[in-house]
Amino acid sequence: MQRPPLRQAKTIDNVFNSAYWHLGQQDFTINEIRNKLERKTDNQQWIDTVLARLIEGGYVKQDVDFAIRYCELAFSNEIGAGAIKRKLQQRGIAMADIDSAIEHVMHAQNVDPLDMASARLQSKFEHFDATSKEKVYAQMTTKGFSRAEIDHALAQHPERDSLRSKLAIKADKADLSKEIIKLFNKGKGKTLILQELKQRLIDVTEFEDTVYQLSLSDDIDFYQSCKNELAKKRYNLADYKEKSKAYAYLSRKGFSSDEIKEAMVIEDE
Repeated sequence: MQRPPLRQAKTIDNVFNSAYWHLGQQDFTINEIRNKLERKTDNQQWIDTVLARLIEGGYVKQDVDFAIRYCELAFSNEIGAGAIKRKLQQRGIAMADIDSAIEHVMHAQNVDPLDMASARLQSKFEHFDATSKEKVYAQMTTKGFSRAEIDHALAQHPERDSLRSKLAIKADKADLSKEIIKLFNKGKGKTLILQELKQRLIDVTEFEDTVYQLSLSDDIDFYQSCKNELAKKRYNLADYKEKSKAYAYLSRKGFSSDEIKEAMVIEDE
C-alpha cells in the first residue's frame, strides 16, 4: 500500500522537528535520516543544515560510530557477526565500516564467537526434545553464527546426543509393515525397499521377518510384482539384448534373480 504524502515543511524548524521525532523512536544512520527528511522537504539546503547540526550535537552518529554502537548491542545480546553484517548492510553501511566496527568491538570486549555461540545455544535450548537438527542450525544461522561456530556449540552442549534430524524423528514414528507395503505397491522389489528404508533411517532389524509375515498373509508377493513390472514394458524377450535390458531393469527395481527368471519364463510361454 502506498504511503500517504507527508505534510511538507514550511520552515527549517519543521525539518528539525521531523528529525527529532524520528530520532526519538530509534537510532538512524545519516543516510536513513536524510531519506526521511527528503520526504518532508525538497529544500536540500535545509536538509544539509539540519544533518550537520544533528551530527555536531551527537544526535546522529557517523557510519563507523553507528556500526560500533550497533555491534556492542548485538554482541551483548549474543548476536553473531553474520547477522550484524546483514543488518548493517541493509541499513546502508559500507562493508569496510562494518568489518572495522566488528573487529574493533570484538577486540575491545574480548568477544569469542565460539564461546558466544555455545552460550546462546545452551540458553535457548536446555534440551532438544521439541526440535530437530535442521531447526537448530536454521535458528543459529539466522542469529549470525557460522556452520563451524554452530558445530562447536553443539559439541559443547550436554544434550548433544539427543539432537536428531527430521529424517530420524520421522523414522521413529514409521510402521515397518506399512512402509514395506507402501513401497511394494509402487512396484519395488525387496532389495530396493530395504535400501530405501535404510536411507530413511527406519529401523530394519526386523525387516526379513516382517517381509516373511507379509508374504504369508498375501499382503506382498514379489514374484507376482516382478511379473507385473515386466508386463508394463515392451521388451522383446526373444531378442538377447532386449532380454538383458529387461533383466537389468528388474534388477534395478530390486527384484531377485529367481523372481526375474520366473517372470521371464512366464512371459516366454
